[in-house]
Amino acid sequence: MYLCRFNRDRLGVVEEGVVYDVTAALDALPHERWPQPFGDALFRHWDTVRQAIRDVLPTAVGQSATAVDFYAPVATPSKIVCAPVNYLDHRNEADADPANFYHHLNKIQEAGLFLKSASALVGPSEGVWLRHLDRRNDHELELAVVIGRTANRVSRENALSYVAGYAIGLDMTVRGPEERSFRKSIDSFAVVGPWMVTADDLPDPSQLDIELTVNGEPRQQANTRDLIVDVPGLIEMASRFYALNPGDIILTGTPAGVGPVVPGDTIEARIAGIGAMRVAVNAA
Repeated sequence: MYLCRFNRDRLGVVEEGVVYDVTAALDALPHERWPQPFGDALFRHWDTVRQAIRDVLPTAVGQSATAVDFYAPVATPSKIVCAPVNYLDHRNEADADPANFYHHLNKIQEAGLFLKSASALVGPSEGVWLRHLDRRNDHELELAVVIGRTANRVSRENALSYVAGYAIGLDMTVRGPEERSFRKSIDSFAVVGPWMVTADDLPDPSQLDIELTVNGEPRQQANTRDLIVDVPGLIEMASRFYALNPGDIILTGTPAGVGPVVPGDTIEARIAGIGAMRVAVNAA
């Protein structure tokens, strides 16, 4: 299933270029009073919503995917977990980059993971908005993993059973001496979309071609088999330190080819088995 959030808060299923409106399936969500638990309500009740979608889908109204705006398929993750320098070619690239102020953190096994503010999350139709035009702002293409149920101290052998699905991610960053999480948590600097492919339709995330272009110019090209720490390993690593809540997002790391963007650029990102998304770069 290709699940999307479109035109603000409509829930959709994408099939062969058509978005079918299954928003009525959200009626199956239980009423919750304050304070709500951590995580995204849709994924806290994932099994219930999936069954409701199946019930609604046969009579859902469809429209062309080119006619809708796509937002992040997760609305309210409790956290966005990021994997630093998780491709060998990118580690070599980072080591040689004079704009990298943290060469000592270029080994993920030693540095661990870091968090990006959930308020940075947007969908592709919202675009990237650059605040610091006097500094270098870089694109970083990543496979995004959406957690479907609470994962706490899970083993890599069982890790994929906690995944709801996968999407395309852009971990945007502004270069500078500040802490990594600070520079990467700017509003709009976590682009996820254009939809989420459920794990049953993409059972193996370990052999996916990924590529990114800017204004049609190839910048990044790799395969997820080249990850230093793979998806099960990242889930295991993260859940050793904190519980992953339903709807939490893991950005799995970026390959070599990281480069700058400026207002007016268009980023196009593709991941095999998921699709493609176009993202406009704007001045905030």
